[in-house]
Amino acid sequence: MARPQGDRPLREPGRVTGLPGPRTCARTRTCAVPSYRQAVPSYRQAVPSYRQAVPAYRQAVPSYRQAIPSYPQAVPSYRRAVPAYPQAVPAYPQAVPSYPQAVPSYPQAIPSYCRAVLLHPGQTPSPRPAPTVDPAFHVHAEREGPEPDMTAPHAFWLAGRQATGEDTFDVTSPWDGRTVAAVSVPTDTQVEEAVAAAHAVRDAFAATPAHVRAAALDHVARRLAERAEEIARLISAENGKPVKWARGEVGRAVSVFRFASEEARRFNSGEAQRLDTDAGGQGRLALTRRFPKGAVLGIAPFNFPLNLCAHKIAPAIAAGAPIILKPAPATPLSALVLGELLAETELPAGSWSVLPVPNDRMPALVQDERLPVISFTGSERVGYAIMDSVPRKHCTLELGGNGAAVVLADWSSDEDLDLAAARIATFSNYQGGQSCISVQRVIVDAAVHDRLLPRIVAAVEAQVTGDPADDKTDVGPLVSEDAARRVESWVAEAVGAGATLRTGGERNGASYAPTVLTDLPAGTTLAREEVFGPVLSVQKVHGEAEAFAAVNDSKYGLQAGVFTHDLQAAFRAHRALEVGGVVIGDVPSYRADQMPYGGAKQSGVGREGVRFAMEDYTYERVLVLTGLAL
Repeated sequence: MARPQGDRPLREPGRVTGLPGPRTCARTRTCAVPSYRQAVPSYRQAVPSYRQAVPAYRQAVPSYRQAIPSYPQAVPSYRRAVPAYPQAVPAYPQAVPSYPQAVPSYPQAIPSYCRAVLLHPGQTPSPRPAPTVDPAFHVHAEREGPEPDMTAPHAFWLAGRQATGEDTFDVTSPWDGRTVAAVSVPTDTQVEEAVAAAHAVRDAFAATPAHVRAAALDHVARRLAERAEEIARLISAENGKPVKWARGEVGRAVSVFRFASEEARRFNSGEAQRLDTDAGGQGRLALTRRFPKGAVLGIAPFNFPLNLCAHKIAPAIAAGAPIILKPAPATPLSALVLGELLAETELPAGSWSVLPVPNDRMPALVQDERLPVISFTGSERVGYAIMDSVPRKHCTLELGGNGAAVVLADWSSDEDLDLAAARIATFSNYQGGQSCISVQRVIVDAAVHDRLLPRIVAAVEAQVTGDPADDKTDVGPLVSEDAARRVESWVAEAVGAGATLRTGGERNGASYAPTVLTDLPAGTTLAREEVFGPVLSVQKVHGEAEAFAAVNDSKYGLQAGVFTHDLQAAFRAHRALEVGGVVIGDVPSYRADQMPYGGAKQSGVGREGVRFAMEDYTYERVLVLTGLAL
């Protein structure tokens, strides 16, 4: 089977849907064009009649894009930078009716143009007061004047508005231990207020027109894209993720909200069924629609602090289900950004909250009867403890895995083996191995094993480790030094039991060197559990059947990758492998955010992926019409 061209397990680092290129982290307009305000201090006064003053704009400023190539990056928050724009130029579309023709690439150059005119070039924007936003929130934005107090606690989002509690906690960088930000913790009373608001608004939110929910989701997607670099730097700071991978995460979150806006428009159109297929149903017609089960409790992990929060919030809004989001205590800042963007929309008060409560207060939320749906991403132990504690609730659990990459005998050319080694090395170590579908086990047919193993070792050793803020870094630290110590102890146990250490095996603070093991004994912790670190083992097998049996020899079953050109082998893998997803010609680390995603065995219950999560959050209700002349 021919290898798919251009396929990538994840969006290439730095690629964000709808953007012309990477942008700076500035919330203000001082980064790429620092003298903008000084250079054009009286723009509105100097050019009151734009059409008359500059009739040949493109000729007068032919090198606009070259002169100010980073304008979109310099002014990512256009509406905030010029808040009185709609009032200052109320007749802009009429004053410059041919502007889109004169400068046809303007929407691409300044993506927020479409938002400013509400996607209708002839329509004047309707001004709306900007939401009150914590002025210290943008920890990476460049500013005029003195630096803000970075120790000021960030507010959380309670029923759609900002609030602060009595206590705070610090978010620290796994790379260097510095304090990234302080975050305010909701009190018990404030948590109760958020839950009560979500419960109270559930019927009204379910009845909200689809176009209103879709517009809100579209808005968040656009704003994420505009602030992509800023948010990527924030993810990298709080999580330790290399910034090039953080950019990819922002791009994926943009897609999640875009997919959700599309699903909001077409989901739940209803299905009609004639019932007169039986005599007792003559004259009857059934109409089936889906309705939210109630408010959702979304519990997100630290490893994808933006995108996995998006996978909780976006489907809930699309389905009309209120949501309480609890981000991971180690990485709440990305979730608070989502709250900031949601606050710019017209969603009903109470329909969403972002509450950074500590884990020891999570059981109270889990057991609250007003939150009948729980969507949890995290460890097997915690996930099943949640399910066991609330057996009558609907739980979607996206849990762990120990992803296997199988290399069959027909994947045998030098080009094939180089590709497999590169993909395995990259996706056993991306995110520091802290992905539930990272490559942990490599199962190789004996026919190609001896040629592939040295390639894997070399490719792993070529991974660049270091400062996650550096664009060249491939592998950053783990989320904490405790996490790195755990990985260190598991590797030491494996080597002590007889495993061969081919490369790596060294810890420095929260960082752990990319590691390759062979001859891993079956009874070791590394063989049985999810390592969640930059460690892989290589196992030799004889033939396809033995390879597939090795994949299934695990309590987990999230995803598997199979390197083969044989279409029949691909279908055999799909039938034989006890996993939620099989990726042919690549590693198991591929996830498209619109596809059904979840596991078998101990890897979880239910499916994520926007439409599939919406189905989990809703139930079918049948309307039977009687006495019809069908």
